[in-house]
Parts: sequence; C-alpha cells; structure tokens
Amino acid sequence: MTCVDSHLQATLPAKAAPSRLARLFRTVLEARSLVRQRVALGALDDRLLKDIGLDRSTARAEADRPFWDGPDWWR
Repeated sequence: MTCVDSHLQATLPAKAAPSRLARLFRTVLEARSLVRQRVALGALDDRLLKDIGLDRSTARAEADRPFWDGPDWWR
C-alpha cells in the first residue's frame, strides 16, 4: 500500500449501516419486484408452467398472494 492509498483510506468514512429510509426504499423495491414476478407467473401458459414444474392452480395461488406476503427469507 502506498502512502497515498493509506491517506485515502484514513480520510474515507467507515461504511455506515443503512439508514431507515434506505431500508424502507429497499423494502419497497423488493415488494414491487415481487408483484411483477407474481404477475408474470400468473401470465404463463400451461406449457411454460410445466417447464418449471408447476401446475395452474399452484401458480394461480402464488400469483394471487398479496405483496406483503413475501417469502420467508425476507424476514
């Protein structure tokens, strides 16, 4: 590491935890993405659903879930 590199590292602020606003913004973006994915899933025809191993009723049940009912890994 050169003297310039060490000086730059010393003057840069430490990475702070995301603010509440940043976390809220990320959550909104993830919810919008989930809605788009569910709409796309509901629009697939039976041939494409078969390709991904789903039947029409399972796909419809997932597509009809509300946006706040996200996957467990979100929590």
